[in-house]
Amino acid sequence: MTPPNLYLRFEPTASWMVSRLCAPVFAVEVRSAGDYGRKAEEEITQKLDDYFATSTLVVWDVGLLRDDVVKAYRASEPNKPMIYRRGEVAEAEPAVPGWTMAVDDLFQ
Repeated sequence: MTPPNLYLRFEPTASWMVSRLCAPVFAVEVRSAGDYGRKAEEEITQKLDDYFATSTLVVWDVGLLRDDVVKAYRASEPNKPMIYRRGEVAEAEPAVPGWTMAVDDLFQ
């Protein structure tokens, strides 16, 4: 079975890579207005599976049009996202140790 080609399939809004030859260790997918609903949820689930299959450690699913603004999925527990809302500080451990971002900054 051929592994997914992230360079053709994915265009994350932002990512952190340790090498240009590998998948990002941290990826951010920011949803646009049309990225909601059943089909969009199926697509993000497939993307998460593909990211984790290629060694990505953390993926943020950012939905600025909902209350659960940032869902941080980790390869160690892909079905239990950490949820960050306005007024909270999100982090990307273990992919980017020590790095944080105030969720409110996503709205500026």
